[in-house]
Amino acid sequence: MKKVSKLKHQVKSNMYYVFWGACTFAVMAGQIYVGTGYRSMSESIEKLTNAYVNRPRTMPADKHLEHHEKIERQTSQSPYQMPIIR
Repeated sequence: MKKVSKLKHQVKSNMYYVFWGACTFAVMAGQIYVGTGYRSMSESIEKLTNAYVNRPRTMPADKHLEHHEKIERQTSQSPYQMPIIR
């Protein structure tokens, strides 16, 4: 009987594994970078919406009256301005 030596079908150098290892690391590092950026953006948007949603909804009574008096003065001074419908 003849001894048959097996030959490798694909012979890969060390550079092949170094290349694909570096590519894998680069993709993972990019995903982590984008993920941290997304997290910081999400936190800043959450702070913005919380500041907007939690603000007081009503104007103080004095400012409210002053605003309407100011509008009435403006309409009475100018005859060409449209009247305020109440």
